[in-house]
Amino acid sequence: MSAVRPVIVLLAVFGSALRFTDASAQTPQPAPPAAKQPAPAPKPKPATTAGQAALPSASAGNVDEAFGAYQRGYFLTAFNIATRRAQSNDVKAMTLLGELYANGLGVAQDDKKAAEWYKLAAERGDREAMFQLAMFRFSGRSGPRDQAGGVALLTKAAKLGHGAASYDLGLLYLEGEQFPKDFARAAELFLAAARAGTSEAQFALAMLYKEGRGVAKDAREAARWLAAGALAGNTDATVEYAIALFNGTGVPKDQSAATELFLKAARRGSPIAQDRLARILTGDYGQPADPGEAIKWHLIAKSNGAANPELDNYMQRQNPEIRSAAEKAANAWLLPMARPHS
Repeated sequence: MSAVRPVIVLLAVFGSALRFTDASAQTPQPAPPAAKQPAPAPKPKPATTAGQAALPSASAGNVDEAFGAYQRGYFLTAFNIATRRAQSNDVKAMTLLGELYANGLGVAQDDKKAAEWYKLAAERGDREAMFQLAMFRFSGRSGPRDQAGGVALLTKAAKLGHGAASYDLGLLYLEGEQFPKDFARAAELFLAAARAGTSEAQFALAMLYKEGRGVAKDAREAARWLAAGALAGNTDATVEYAIALFNGTGVPKDQSAATELFLKAARRGSPIAQDRLARILTGDYGQPADPGEAIKWHLIAKSNGAANPELDNYMQRQNPEIRSAAEKAANAWLLPMARPHS
């Protein structure tokens, strides 16, 4: 189940903003590599992409039937089953009802009813309901914004092992407003969230190890958590792990594997990865050259804000046929993204 999604920017760290797990964020841009040299590791600018804090899967005899209907997209069926079970004081059913009302699934969206169901479940110890209600408090859904109330709910959920709650609390310790700024405490919370599988926390923890903030600087630990985040599908972690692999920073150098990861992140829309991939495909970094693909990804990266004069010059040195084909390929990739949604 998807989390509530208010955008709550907490602070600029490493030159960019870390955000709550259910907030969208721009992919950061590292310093580009010097021409004809292996790409150096950039100054990190971590930003987390939107995370989905799924409701816990239900156990047999609890809300499994309702949750199963939800997973299959039978939202009205899920609503009816959960309503019956909630009347029997089933906390998972209460949380599910909060989710359905929050997102208008099977019923009309109603933030007030969603908050009421989340509150009932939270009072009965459900950590997911605590987290979702915290997001309501921070964003002001169903009532006035309540930062202190949101923090209290996150703290309770984190103590119960909720990974996203631990991650968000870690961000608050980096911000230094609700709590004194404390990188060491943030690292502890990120570690708990990372171990729980929260990819945003895996990325954030890796960047702390990379910079030596709150923990001893350790390139191997940074690479280990970047690998975990990349495996979980976190685009920022994928880009940073690709850079580590390309340079052999904290991990054995593997430029071919790094190129594959850059391609994966480029296809997800990362301008950093698109620019790095374009550079690699020029053939100046020890990998096979593909001028058409290099120009294509350069044009795509440029359209996303990653300007690169060196690649502009490279493009101008290619023959007109290669440039024309690359421009068509880039446009074919970009046009569907630019098309307005109905």
